[in-house]
Amino acid sequence: MWGSYCEDVLEKRTPYRQAHLDGLAKQKESGVLITIGPTADVTKVFGIYEAEDEATVRQIVESDPYWQNGIWTEYEIKEWIQVF
Repeated sequence: MWGSYCEDVLEKRTPYRQAHLDGLAKQKESGVLITIGPTADVTKVFGIYEAEDEATVRQIVESDPYWQNGIWTEYEIKEWIQVF
Protein backbone atom coordinates (compact mmCIF):
# COMPACT_ATOMS: atom_id res chain seq x y z
CA MET A 1 0.00 0.00 0.00
CA TRP A 2 1.26 3.45 -0.95
CA GLY A 3 -0.58 6.49 0.36
CA SER A 4 -0.24 10.21 0.94
CA TYR A 5 -0.42 12.27 4.11
CA CYS A 6 -2.29 15.54 4.54
CA GLU A 7 -0.55 18.89 4.95
CA ASP A 8 0.73 19.54 8.49
CA VAL A 9 0.47 15.83 9.28
CA LEU A 10 2.60 15.96 12.42
CA GLU A 11 0.14 18.38 14.06
CA LYS A 12 -3.10 16.99 12.61
CA ARG A 13 -2.42 13.34 13.47
CA THR A 14 -2.01 13.95 17.20
CA PRO A 15 -5.62 13.26 18.31
CA TYR A 16 -5.74 10.00 16.30
CA ARG A 17 -2.19 8.71 16.73
CA GLN A 18 -2.70 6.37 19.68
CA ALA A 19 -5.78 4.72 18.17
CA HIS A 20 -3.87 4.39 14.89
CA LEU A 21 -0.87 2.76 16.60
CA ASP A 22 -3.09 0.46 18.66
CA GLY A 23 -4.82 -0.73 15.49
CA LEU A 24 -1.50 -1.34 13.76
CA ALA A 25 -0.28 -3.37 16.74
CA LYS A 26 -3.39 -5.59 16.51
CA GLN A 27 -2.87 -6.02 12.77
CA LYS A 28 0.78 -6.94 13.32
CA GLU A 29 -0.17 -9.38 16.07
CA SER A 30 -2.72 -11.10 13.80
CA GLY A 31 -0.14 -11.44 11.03
CA VAL A 32 -1.96 -9.35 8.41
CA LEU A 33 0.42 -6.38 8.73
CA ILE A 34 4.02 -7.07 7.81
CA THR A 35 5.35 -3.50 8.02
CA ILE A 36 4.17 0.09 7.64
CA GLY A 37 5.66 3.53 8.01
CA PRO A 38 6.13 7.00 6.56
CA THR A 39 8.77 8.20 4.16
CA ALA A 40 11.50 10.29 5.80
CA ASP A 41 9.81 13.52 4.69
CA VAL A 42 6.44 12.32 6.06
CA THR A 43 4.60 12.88 2.77
CA LYS A 44 3.93 9.22 1.89
CA VAL A 45 3.08 6.05 3.77
CA PHE A 46 4.13 2.56 2.68
CA GLY A 47 2.77 -0.70 4.06
CA ILE A 48 3.00 -4.39 3.30
CA TYR A 49 0.02 -6.55 4.22
CA GLU A 50 -0.49 -10.29 3.85
CA ALA A 51 -4.14 -10.85 3.07
CA GLU A 52 -6.38 -13.06 0.96
CA ASP A 53 -7.38 -10.27 -1.39
CA GLU A 54 -7.29 -6.55 -2.13
CA ALA A 55 -10.73 -6.00 -0.61
CA THR A 56 -9.42 -7.15 2.78
CA VAL A 57 -6.55 -4.65 2.67
CA ARG A 58 -8.91 -1.85 1.56
CA GLN A 59 -11.18 -2.61 4.52
CA ILE A 60 -8.20 -2.48 6.90
CA VAL A 61 -6.92 0.83 5.47
CA GLU A 62 -10.36 2.44 5.43
CA SER A 63 -10.99 1.40 9.04
CA ASP A 64 -7.83 3.17 10.20
CA PRO A 65 -8.34 6.44 12.12
CA TYR A 66 -5.81 8.11 9.81
CA TRP A 67 -7.99 7.38 6.78
CA GLN A 68 -11.26 8.17 8.53
CA ASN A 69 -9.97 11.55 9.74
CA GLY A 70 -8.17 12.71 6.59
CA ILE A 71 -4.60 12.13 7.78
CA TRP A 72 -4.11 9.73 4.88
CA THR A 73 -5.56 11.53 1.87
CA GLU A 74 -5.26 8.82 -0.77
CA TYR A 75 -3.95 5.31 -1.09
CA GLU A 76 -3.26 2.68 -3.71
CA ILE A 77 -3.04 -1.08 -3.32
CA LYS A 78 -0.74 -3.08 -5.56
CA GLU A 79 -0.48 -6.83 -5.36
CA TRP A 80 3.15 -7.79 -4.86
CA ILE A 81 4.87 -11.08 -5.60
CA GLN A 82 7.84 -11.88 -3.42
CA VAL A 83 10.61 -13.43 -5.50
CA PHE A 84 13.31 -13.72 -2.83
